[in-house]
Amino acid sequence: MASITPPASRVAVQGTPPGPWREFWISFSANRGAVGGLVTVAVLLLLALFAPWIAPHAPDITNPGAFLKPPVWQEGGSAKYLLGTDAIGRDILSRLIWGARLSLSIGIAVVLISVAVGIALGLIAGFARGLTEIAIMRLMDIILTLPSLLLAIVIVAILGPGLMNAMLAVAVVVLPHYVRITRAAVIAEVSRDYVTAARVSGAGTLRLMFSEVLPNCAAPLIVQASLGVSTAILDAAALGFLGLGAQPPSPEWGTMLADAREFVLRAWWVVTFPGLMILAAVLAFNLLGDGLRDALDPKLKR
Repeated sequence: MASITPPASRVAVQGTPPGPWREFWISFSANRGAVGGLVTVAVLLLLALFAPWIAPHAPDITNPGAFLKPPVWQEGGSAKYLLGTDAIGRDILSRLIWGARLSLSIGIAVVLISVAVGIALGLIAGFARGLTEIAIMRLMDIILTLPSLLLAIVIVAILGPGLMNAMLAVAVVVLPHYVRITRAAVIAEVSRDYVTAARVSGAGTLRLMFSEVLPNCAAPLIVQASLGVSTAILDAAALGFLGLGAQPPSPEWGTMLADAREFVLRAWWVVTFPGLMILAAVLAFNLLGDGLRDALDPKLKR
């Protein structure tokens, strides 16, 4: 009797599970808005880093023969000034590119200052508890009760107008968010078993703060930091528009808007393009923050 050869069995080959970085990217890339925000942020960072080589002109060079020259596609425009010139003949495109370096530097510096101070105060409040926690959190509550822009204006008015004082004012305004997030994350983590085991093994308070608890509080802080850059850029532009931030002839976007106020009806480009750059930067960082929140929070992963 002829033997019948059984069909080859199908073996399901299961791939290894994706690593944490690949899993993060899969979740992040599913959000198209977040990817678009990431691309926009990357373009702005490249413009800021390579501004001396990308900008066709120096940001403060004036041309007496090219006052309020329109963009190249409008009648009277010139290929030498693709986006036109301002009231004293400076190239708008070059000032926007250099302004990206200044505005992004302000946003990143403000976030770094507020994150460092906020993490320190949040860790102290979360571990110390008692009167120390009450004093820190009531101070943060007082700052939050005041309108952010008004508080920044008051601080700059006390310290004096200038870029550094504006950065310090904005950092104080956004500080309570990082303190509250850090404190809440610390309170949630200190009751977990790994913290108890580390404490039993003889770990000191500083080790518990920075080696055990802080790494597990990083996700919400990263999300808030990405969103905080957009807030810092917007507040710094508002202070510059009011004459309290970066001072002329600095090519900061808010300062450019302030210089162009009287030419709104005569030369639309001197106002429109700086406003669009502020809009693009703020929207990009907000979309990036939303994508990071979805990717880092297990409850929101798709």
